Amino acid sequence: MSVDGWHTLLVLGGIRSGKSEFAESLVADAPMVRYVATAPAGDPDDTEWATRLAAHRARRPGSWSTEETATDPGRLTEVITAAGPNDTLLVDDLGGWVTVLLDPAHQPADDTATVAELAAAVRASEARLVLVSPEVGLSLVPTTPLGRAFTDALGATNRAVADACDAVALVVAGQTAWLKPPVASLSTVPAAHAPADATAGAHPAGATTAAATGGAGAATDAAVGGVRPATTGGTPPEPRHAAGGRGIDDVALPEVLTPAATPPPADTPAGPAGAGDWAAPTMALPMIATGLVIQPGMELPMPDDYTGPQAVDRLATLDVPGAGLGVLEQVVGFAAATQGSANPRPWASVRVLLLHGDHEGGASAGAVAGESARRARQARAGRGALARLAAENGASLQVVEAPASAPFEDGPALTGEQVEAALRYGWRLAEQAADAGVQLLVLAACGAGAEAAAAAVLAATAGAEPPAVLGRVVNDQGEIDDNAWMVRCAAVRDALHRTRRSPREAKDILAELGGGDIATATGVLLGATARRVPVLLDGPVGTAAGMVSRDLAGQARHWCLLPDHGGRPGVRLAADVLGLTPLLDLRLDLGEGATALAALPLLRSALTLAASLPVHPSLGGADSEAPAGPADEPDFTEPEPAGPGPTTVGYDQPVSPGRRAD
Repeated sequence: MSVDGWHTLLVLGGIRSGKSEFAESLVADAPMVRYVATAPAGDPDDTEWATRLAAHRARRPGSWSTEETATDPGRLTEVITAAGPNDTLLVDDLGGWVTVLLDPAHQPADDTATVAELAAAVRASEARLVLVSPEVGLSLVPTTPLGRAFTDALGATNRAVADACDAVALVVAGQTAWLKPPVASLSTVPAAHAPADATAGAHPAGATTAAATGGAGAATDAAVGGVRPATTGGTPPEPRHAAGGRGIDDVALPEVLTPAATPPPADTPAGPAGAGDWAAPTMALPMIATGLVIQPGMELPMPDDYTGPQAVDRLATLDVPGAGLGVLEQVVGFAAATQGSANPRPWASVRVLLLHGDHEGGASAGAVAGESARRARQARAGRGALARLAAENGASLQVVEAPASAPFEDGPALTGEQVEAALRYGWRLAEQAADAGVQLLVLAACGAGAEAAAAAVLAATAGAEPPAVLGRVVNDQGEIDDNAWMVRCAAVRDALHRTRRSPREAKDILAELGGGDIATATGVLLGATARRVPVLLDGPVGTAAGMVSRDLAGQARHWCLLPDHGGRPGVRLAADVLGLTPLLDLRLDLGEGATALAALPLLRSALTLAASLPVHPSLGGADSEAPAGPADEPDFTEPEPAGPGPTTVGYDQPVSPGRRAD
C-alpha cells in the first residue's frame, strides 16, 4: 500500500471534465512515471484527433516514459502485471482500450475474459497505478449497434476495474467526488469545517463520512489544478498549538466576531466572557471533510484580464469635475478584475483575520513576554486599534491561534506535518469566509518575532540581506532597542546558515524559517484565491506569505492588494518582487492589519464614485443639471445662496465666466 492510502485508483469523468489532468496531478510527485497510452492512432487525415493526441503528449513531463498499447489489447494487462512496487503507472484511457478490443481486427475474441484478466491484473498489481476512463453510461442510448456495443463494453470494464481498485474518483466539470475512498483515509482525514463537539463522536469508529462517500461538499474546488483529497496512511505527529495538544485539523475554526454599532469608550470595563462589543459566531460550520493536499504548481483561478482595464478606461468618461481618482484607479481596476465586472461595487462584507503566533528564540528578542497574547485578547474583546477600526468599517473579526514556532536558529520552526496542517487550516478559514459571503479579507498578524521570521523568508526567497529587510526594534517604552535588533539579525543569519544546503521549496521554507503564522497566512491566500476572494495585505507576515505562495500557486498574488508599505523595508522588497504597488505612503504603524483598515474607507470611496457617477453629458451621459423627477431623487440638496451676490454652486464657490458649473 502506498503512503497515500491507495495504490490503485480509477478516475472516471466525461468529455473535457478534467479527469486526465486530475489523474496526472496524482502522480506528479513520483520521480518516474510510465504513461500507458491506449488510444489508436486514428485516421491520418483526422487532424483534430491528431491535435488532441499531441496536446496530451506535450503535457507530460520529460521525465515520463510512454508506452503505446493500441495494437494489442492484451498488452495493457502484461504491462500492469510486470510493474513492480517501485513503479508508477498512468493508464489513459480505458475508452481507447475498449475501442481496440472491439476492433474487428481482433475478432473473434472473448471480450469478457479479456476484461476479467485486466481486472485481475489491477487487483494483483504491486505498482502505484492510476487508470483513467470515460463515463458514458449517463448519456442517451446510442442509435447504432456498434455504439451500443461500445457503451456496454466500457460500462462492464469500468465496473470490473472499479471493483478491483482501492479507490475510485469521479470528475465532473473539474470537480472531484470520491466514490470509493481509500481505507486509510477514513480514519485519518479530519472533519474540516466541523465544530469541535461535532467532530468528536459524531460518527462511530470507522464510519464513512459524507465526504468519504462522495456526499455534498466532499469534492475539492480545484482538483484539476493539483488539489486532491488527502489520503495519508498512518497518524501524523500532532502539531503544537496554542489552544492545546490537538492538531490544527481537529480544532474548530475560531468564532467570527461582529462589530457593535458604536464602539465603547476606552475606560468601559470588560464584561463577562463572550459578551460586550462583539456578538456570537455569525454562522454554523458545516461538517465537510476537505482533506486537501496543497502542493506546488496548483492551477487556481486568475482575475479577469479584461474587466480591469475596461473599468479603468471607463473612469475617463465619468462626470468628475477634476482630473479623476489618481492612484486609486488601481483599486478600481483590481476590484473590477476580481469581481469580473467593468463596473465594480464597493466591498460590503469584509472580514479581518488576525493571526496570533509567537516565534521563540532570537527572533523575538526585545519583545515583551505575553504582549502578543494580550493584543489577541484585546481584539477579541473589541478593543485596541485593530478592533476599533474593524468596527468603524463594519468588518467582522476572527482571531486565529497559529502554532508556536521553535527557535529557527537551532532547528526547524515547524515539522512538516505542522506545515501541512497550518496550510489546510488557513485554507479552511478562507473557505469559511467565502461561504459566509465575505467579499474582502484583511490579513492581520500579531506575534513576537514575526517580523524576523518574515525577514528570514525574504532572505531565502528573494536573496535579501537580513539587516536590510529587518525593521528596527521598538521596546514597550517607545525607544529603539539596537541590541535586540542585532540579536534578531544574528538569529536570522544563523538560521540561513543552518539551512544553506536545504531545499528552497515553499513548504521547506515554511518549516525551516516561516513558522506557524506565515504558514497559516499562506493557506489563507491560497484558499482565498481558490474561492475568488481578494485580500488586503498589510505588513511582513502577509507579504512573506505572498512570497511563499508563488511556488504553490502563482495566481495568488494577483488577488492581493497592498494599501501601504507602512515604512517597513521588508514589505517594500516583497511588494516589489510580487509586483504589488503600494497605493499610499501613510507610514502608519498601528500593528499589522490596522493600516489596511485605516485606508479601507478611502478605497471604498473610490469604488463608490466609480460605480455611481454617470457618464459626462458631453459623452452622451444624462445631464446632471436636469431637474430630478420623482423616480430620480438627488443624493443631496444643494444649499441655497446666503444672499444677494454672485451665482453659487455647491458650497458658495463663485462661477467664473466661461467655467462649467458642474
